[in-house]
Amino acid sequence: MAIAAVLPRDATGRAISLGGTRIPVVLPRLADARLHVAAVVVTLHVLGQVGLGFHVSVPQIVASILTCAVIQVAVTFRRTGALVWPASAMLTGSGVALILRVPTTPVGDHWTFHRWWVFAGVAALSLATKWVVRRDGTHVFNPSNLGLVAAFLALGSMRAEPLDFWWAPLDDPSMLAAYGVIGVGGTLITARLGLLRVAAAFWATFAALWAVVAASGHCFTARWAFAPVCGVDQWRAVVVSPELLIFLFFMITDPRTVPAERTARVRFGALVAVVAVLLMAPQSTEFGTKVALLAGLTVMSAARPLVERGAARPLRLPALAAASLLVVLGAWVGGRSAKGLVADDPELARGRVVQRIDPATFPAITIDRGVLDWNHEISGPGARAIVLTLAENLELESRALLARDGELLEAIAHGDRLDDLRARMRAAEATGATVVQRHDLDRIRVALLVPFGRQDGLSLGMVSSGTRTTETYAPDGTLVRSESAPFATTFAMRRATGARWMIVAELPADVAG
Repeated sequence: MAIAAVLPRDATGRAISLGGTRIPVVLPRLADARLHVAAVVVTLHVLGQVGLGFHVSVPQIVASILTCAVIQVAVTFRRTGALVWPASAMLTGSGVALILRVPTTPVGDHWTFHRWWVFAGVAALSLATKWVVRRDGTHVFNPSNLGLVAAFLALGSMRAEPLDFWWAPLDDPSMLAAYGVIGVGGTLITARLGLLRVAAAFWATFAALWAVVAASGHCFTARWAFAPVCGVDQWRAVVVSPELLIFLFFMITDPRTVPAERTARVRFGALVAVVAVLLMAPQSTEFGTKVALLAGLTVMSAARPLVERGAARPLRLPALAAASLLVVLGAWVGGRSAKGLVADDPELARGRVVQRIDPATFPAITIDRGVLDWNHEISGPGARAIVLTLAENLELESRALLARDGELLEAIAHGDRLDDLRARMRAAEATGATVVQRHDLDRIRVALLVPFGRQDGLSLGMVSSGTRTTETYAPDGTLVRSESAPFATTFAMRRATGARWMIVAELPADVAG
């Protein structure tokens, strides 16, 4: 990039002297649309930290932005001899930090440096694509889009995941503010850039096609929902998701990576929606669904010459190859991604506690008076937090048995429950057939259990009912049998080894009275 291309007219006289050498300095202009986009994204980061409980820390965000800024400044200085404010690069870094999550990041620790290098690495990879993959003198892909898709495909849901579709209830003030910032800011910026038609074409096409998918009975599991998300709930969760709005306002509408001609732009936006839905439809998890959404833009960016009139032909075959490859990879991600509430990394059970969850997906919860007398904090949000941990533990038990992961079992179970799970693991190792149980919880009564069995002190009895699915897997991991039936039982839970509530036993449903 030549310095004349980035140097504002009113800034040509700015310079610093270093060792007798005059170095031009290019600062941002208030009229620069990139600053307006940055204002929106930074506001979302702030809302995420102070009100929405985003599972990302300030050092992780800074690592992503600073990495891109330093690289861009260094590259530009080497090419032009000028110090240029890295506006585009910082947008790439902030975009990566807004969407990327490392599941093992301690919840609520705004200042942890936990795996900051993952953010720095993904940000650097994203920025590098601007210079590595080029056509007609400009980059082909939205940098953060390509970098994130590559990272999620390479790392999988155990090490990285995208921002959730669902953030918080609509009556949450922070959520209302986030919608306002995204909607107003996104509309004004895209309209000013002449790209509102791209966003509108994408959203209208996507909403219609995703309605067909939702009506077909398609569902996916999500960490913020106790039951699979299906039907109207699924359509609403995705189509009006703040993540999807960020995608259409600030990722699809990259002026450098959309067609130049107006009609082609509308076709491009609509085709991004078509490809995204085709990739999303086979996915059974939120992780796979979100990666497929992002991959829809990646595919169409590669295939952009196909929708441009008079476009050069060199990228047509590679575009088709890239599209085919990403369709295959999308299906692979669906089979590889986490199927439950959290991935099967023992560190997740130790470091990750309750996240926001859509209240509409909670089972009905009642709390005995004795529980409130014992600990008044176990009411409302406190009870829901423990119920969510119960659901996490049950899912992690199945993952630990399938993976023969004794360390994970020790992180989520204790006492009689741990002994029972270890026995089931030994039986699986001996016979080769692994039997796991998955639970859809409909109703839970939280009761107080006075000492039972080998456990000391008081425990909570989670008197639960719903549907239990018993699955049998062959040694190669193939599901050979699945049987579902109603169940009623009591999961005894205690903080046996620390802050995390663990299942310590499973008892009859009437044990708590």
